Amino acid sequence: MSTQAKKPFTFTGWHMLAIMLAFFGTIITVNFTMAYLATSTWSGLVVKNTYVASQQFNGKTAAIRDMLATGIAGDLQVDGKGMRYRLTLPENTPVVADAVTAHFKRPVGTAQDFELQLTPAGDGLYLADKAILPGSWIVEMQATKDGKMIMHEAKRIAVSGE
Repeated sequence: MSTQAKKPFTFTGWHMLAIMLAFFGTIITVNFTMAYLATSTWSGLVVKNTYVASQQFNGKTAAIRDMLATGIAGDLQVDGKGMRYRLTLPENTPVVADAVTAHFKRPVGTAQDFELQLTPAGDGLYLADKAILPGSWIVEMQATKDGKMIMHEAKRIAVSGE
């Protein structure tokens, strides 16, 4: 039988170095991961030039006020197969437009954004047959007649995966 005394643990500089590298390595790794995810998912841009947008604000506000005074309303229906958009006046009178455009934008990111030109189907109804990916979308609708914007609205929608 040997009766060797067990050597007690001694905390050395190498142990401290390993602890510091693990601690700061974790912090640095998390920071770089978060910075990469933040810059790769959303551009952060709402307008390209804020100065120009601020100069156009009053004109756009007046145009929207004039558009709302006409009473034109839009009814948007979107599913995975396509979309329907109906333009009407207050007494359910159909509105005929020269062009109706839908801009689909993801709330975060620009990689899947696209634009659709809707086809008139009569009686103020406009259609587009395009598969719409499921998820959240911001749909900006624009209708023009004789070169003038008669309807401009944006709606946030959710398309189901069914």
